[in-house]
Amino acid sequence: MKLSPQQEKEPMVRSLTAWICLLFLCLAFSPSIGVAECLSREQGDTILEELRQIRTILDRLPRRPGPMQVPAPQVPVPQEPATQKKLILTPGGDYSLGRADAQVTIVEYTDYECQFCGRFWTSTFPEIKKNFIDTGKVRFVKRDLPLEAHPNAFRGAQASRCAGDQGKYWEMHGLLSANSSTLGPDAYIRFARDLSLDAHAFKACIEGDRHLADIRASSLGAAAAGITMTPVFVIGTAKGDTLDGIEIKGAKPYAVFEQVITDFLRGRAK
Repeated sequence: MKLSPQQEKEPMVRSLTAWICLLFLCLAFSPSIGVAECLSREQGDTILEELRQIRTILDRLPRRPGPMQVPAPQVPVPQEPATQKKLILTPGGDYSLGRADAQVTIVEYTDYECQFCGRFWTSTFPEIKKNFIDTGKVRFVKRDLPLEAHPNAFRGAQASRCAGDQGKYWEMHGLLSANSSTLGPDAYIRFARDLSLDAHAFKACIEGDRHLADIRASSLGAAAAGITMTPVFVIGTAKGDTLDGIEIKGAKPYAVFEQVITDFLRGRAK
């Protein structure tokens, strides 16, 4: 009958125990005698050989499993589903990039104190611009939706449009979007100086609420379409003053926008 590794180990352990006891007896009764004198060379070699055999058997024994590491449950992050949206495009008051006759139109509603709007502009928009706007496939329209919870958002929208009066709308828009947490009157003046704007005309534009009607019209258009947060994007095909498309809420990754845009370009959008 074949012995298990555990059974093979037991006589060796008993033998080794006997040798160890002999060693301790030598040391206890003859402390002045060295270990080499107490044990013969043959006995020492025998102990070493049995130690090696026990080590080999121990290595073959199944190891006791440690405590199971249970991975933390992955909590899914709720994603706002893309939905169909018909948006009435009121003419005038909007800034846009890309060809006016592009096959696909994107309308974004933005708030300059919205950090997610800033994240979209700095991380996702550059890819959209390079791959779709600059290639003539997409027209990108920017609309204002300053939220009441953000005290500097309305003035931020004014600052971008006042810079637009001097041909620097998109440059100011980029500075505002990249500094959403530090907006205020001093920041607007500093940005105007960085862009070499006429500081007196820029300040007069903001303080005189020159673009108040355009900003309000943009906000009212958002409310009429049921848009109450930022950023919100409507991507689709413009027909006259109507944009029939897909609504995307939040600063989604570039891949989400790429898929929707590509579906419209290939006629696959529902």
